[in-house]
This record gives sequence, C-alpha cells and structure tokens, in this order.
Amino acid sequence: MASLDDLWEGEVAEFEVGDRPILIAHLRGGAIRAYDGLCPHAGFPLADGDVDDEILTCGAHSWEFDLSTGAGVNPANCRLRSHPVRLEGDQIAILLTEGDR
Repeated sequence: MASLDDLWEGEVAEFEVGDRPILIAHLRGGAIRAYDGLCPHAGFPLADGDVDDEILTCGAHSWEFDLSTGAGVNPANCRLRSHPVRLEGDQIAILLTEGDR
C-alpha cells in the first residue's frame, strides 16, 4: 500500500503491488488512479515518463495516455490496464485485476 504522503497531487509514482509494478496517479482535484506500471507498447516503466495536464507521455516511444481514464491519446487504439483504488484514511489500497479493462 502507498500513502497520500508518498504522492503529491499532480504526480505519478511506481509502487510494487505483489510482484507487479503499478503506476499510481494522484490527479488534480484529489482523484487517485492505478494502472499497470509498464507501457503496453514496449514494456517501459511509465513512471519514467512525463506528465503534463493529466497526459502521461511514455519516455520510450512517446505514446500518450490520459491518466483520468487510461485511454490512449496517441495512439488512440491503446489503453492502460486499470485497477480499482480505495482510500483507507491516507493509505491507498489497490485491488489487482487480471485481463483487459
């Protein structure tokens, strides 16, 4: 589990959940999103990318994703695999899911 203290609003970070890298995004306005931490294109760590106005650009090949939905921006036919998030006080709990979401 991660804490809100670990992740400021507007930031993303990678955390290990089980044996998987998970990208957690703390969006402006306080929403928390969790996605598989590797780019679906090349397997590059998404936490190494750049975030601008809730758009994450992968550092490997510049693929772009909307962090509020996980939808691909460029290219549009791709998306990040999401995982449900629950806040328990200031702790961020992630429920890992399998398959495409």
